[in-house]
Amino acid sequence: MKSDIDRLMAERNLDALIVFGGEAENPHRIYLTHGHEANSTIFKKRGRPAVMLTNSMEIENARQSGLDVITYDELKIFELWAQYRDDRDMQLVKIWERYFERFGFSEGRVGVYGFGSLGASWETLKLLSQHFPKLEFVGERQQTIFDVAVATKDADEIKLLKDIGQRTNLVMQAAWDFIGGHRADGDTVVKPDGAPLTIGDVKRFVRIKLLEYELEDPEGMIFAQGRDAGFPHSHGNDAEPLRLGKAIVFDLFPRDMKTKYFHDMTRTWSIGYAAPEVQKAYDEVMTAFNAAMSAYKVGEKTSRYQEIVLDVLEECGHPTGRSHPGTTDGYTHSLGHGLGIQVHESPSFTHLRDDDVIQLGNVFTIEPGVYYPERGFGIRVEDTLYVAENGAIHSLTPMHKELVLPLKG
Repeated sequence: MKSDIDRLMAERNLDALIVFGGEAENPHRIYLTHGHEANSTIFKKRGRPAVMLTNSMEIENARQSGLDVITYDELKIFELWAQYRDDRDMQLVKIWERYFERFGFSEGRVGVYGFGSLGASWETLKLLSQHFPKLEFVGERQQTIFDVAVATKDADEIKLLKDIGQRTNLVMQAAWDFIGGHRADGDTVVKPDGAPLTIGDVKRFVRIKLLEYELEDPEGMIFAQGRDAGFPHSHGNDAEPLRLGKAIVFDLFPRDMKTKYFHDMTRTWSIGYAAPEVQKAYDEVMTAFNAAMSAYKVGEKTSRYQEIVLDVLEECGHPTGRSHPGTTDGYTHSLGHGLGIQVHESPSFTHLRDDDVIQLGNVFTIEPGVYYPERGFGIRVEDTLYVAENGAIHSLTPMHKELVLPLKG
C-alpha cells in the first residue's frame, strides 16, 4: 500500500526517492499522484510527503493529486536555462543543485524509479553521480519498493477496483448481447444487410461501449477465434468473420480513464454451439478454475495454486509447463498476476518461484487455460479477485461463464 512506502524505504536504507519521467505515461508517477499525472518529476524524502516538480502549464492538474507542487518558475529554473544554454550538461547539474537545495537534501542514498528512455536516464544518473558525490543513486532489479507497495491495496483502491470491475462486466455483457442479436448465414454470423460480422466490428462496438462507461483500451483487447485463440496473446484478426462453433477467447482488460486502474477478465465463447473437443476442454479448464478458487487462503504461497491447476490439467491429459517445459500446447502460462495501476503487478502465481504469498489487500487474477492452435482452438477463463480485510476472497468479475453464445437475430 502507499502507506508502506516509508517503511519500505527504511528497509532498503533509502533516504529519498526520485521518480523520473517526461510526458509519457509513468506508472510509478501515476501511483504516487493518485492518477492525476502531470509532466513532472517526483521527489520524496523518507518520512515526508512526496513533492511534484512541474511547469506552470501543468500546475492545476498537478494540484489535483493532493501532493505539494513546486513549479520550475518558482525555482527560477529559467535563469539556469539562459545562463547555461550552451552547456546542457552543466545546465542539468545546476537545475538539480537547485532542486536539492530547495528540499534541504545534500547527502544520502536516493532510489531512482520511473519509466522513460533507458539511455537518457543512464547518462543523467552518471552525470549527477559525478557532480553530487555525497549522494548515492541506486536502483532495484528485483522486487522494488513499488512492486511491494502495489501488491496490496487499501480500502479506497478496493472500492475503486470494484467499480471498474462492475463497469467492465457491463461492457462484456453488452458484447455478448451484441453478437447474440445477429443471425447466421451458413456457418457465418452476418449483419442485417447480409455482410459478415467481423472481429473488427466487435472490437469497435466494445471500444465505443467502454467510452460510455469512462473506460479505455490502451493495451488492446484480445478477441481471437479458432486457431488464433490457440495462441494466448494473439489479438485476433480484425478482418475475420465470426463463425459458428469456433472457440473465441475474449480477454478484456480496460483502464479507468481518470484513475488509470485496470480490470482484467476473460471469457471463452462459442457461437451457436460448441464442438465436442472444445466443450470437453472448457469443462476441464473450469474444473481447474474451481479447484483453485475453493483452495485460496491468506498466508499460503501463490505457487500452491498453480500446482493445483497443473495437477488437474495434467490429470486430464493436457501438457503443461511443468510436465513439458517449453510446450506451446496445453497449459502454457502461470495462473495469474496482481492487478492495479498496471495490468501485471505483484504477486505472481507460478510454480517456478515460491516467494509470493496471498496477503490481505491483494488484487489478482485467476486465469487457467489450454491452447491447441493446430487443432484450431484455445480456452481461457479469467476473473479478478480481491482479498478482504477478514481474509475472504471475492471475485470482482460476476459475468456468467456460459460457453455457448446463442444467436437470436
